[in-house]
Amino acid sequence: MNVKLSLIISTYNWPEALELVLRSVMSQKELPFEVIIADDGSREPTKNLIESYKQKIPCPLIHIWQEDNGFQLAQIRNKAAAASKGNYVVFIDGDCLIRPSFVKNHLKLASPGRFTAGNRALLGQDFSNQVITEALPIETWKPSEFNADQINRSWALHTLPIGPLRSLKSKCWRQLKGCNFAIWKEDLVAINGLDESFIGWGYEDSELTIRLLRHGLRSTSGRLATTVLHLWHKEQDRSQEQENWAKLQEVLNGDKKLAEKGIDQYL
Repeated sequence: MNVKLSLIISTYNWPEALELVLRSVMSQKELPFEVIIADDGSREPTKNLIESYKQKIPCPLIHIWQEDNGFQLAQIRNKAAAASKGNYVVFIDGDCLIRPSFVKNHLKLASPGRFTAGNRALLGQDFSNQVITEALPIETWKPSEFNADQINRSWALHTLPIGPLRSLKSKCWRQLKGCNFAIWKEDLVAINGLDESFIGWGYEDSELTIRLLRHGLRSTSGRLATTVLHLWHKEQDRSQEQENWAKLQEVLNGDKKLAEKGIDQYL
């Protein structure tokens, strides 16, 4: 299949981290068709950074911005996906560096009727500060170059061949993490994208997965192939967690397939 991969990077007022992520995009063995920054209301420094990288990254770089009205990740991701011109969308966060084979391996894993659930390796606080301060090119480091104080899962940076083991938990809704997943755009549109009633931190990715599975799709594990390097940051405001958890339980106990307020607003 002719796969045109749109890489969607969500961000909010952390241009220092976003710059490292954009630099890691430039290290890719195979570039994405386009890069879209899903910006949930960042201020001018983020806009200026993105403008400067439009001259550096050898593929289209698009900035989708919305007004800062609190944590509305589902909404900005829907807007970015709607604006994408590719037929396959990969979502990561603006604090997740991607290694040189990230795009190449996501392309290998792309398969009709399936979405890919990637994973992450968490960087320590002190090491994350060092990476940012010294602009360390850790996306190009080998697993053996990290130590236990720097990263919690250096083993996750090794590569497992693409094969049938990646389908072992294809019906498990707990696999997908919003900081690293991929889906055909037409499948995302078919379930009306992410549910924008999930405001604030928590569970919009789990709710999305449940609806994808009910739509007849199955997941492919991206572990040991598409692992991202997640910079440490303070915990997000979780004041909405219990409300979002309750919404998730309603979805689990029902038969919902479509987001009531989703991507169709922007198509």
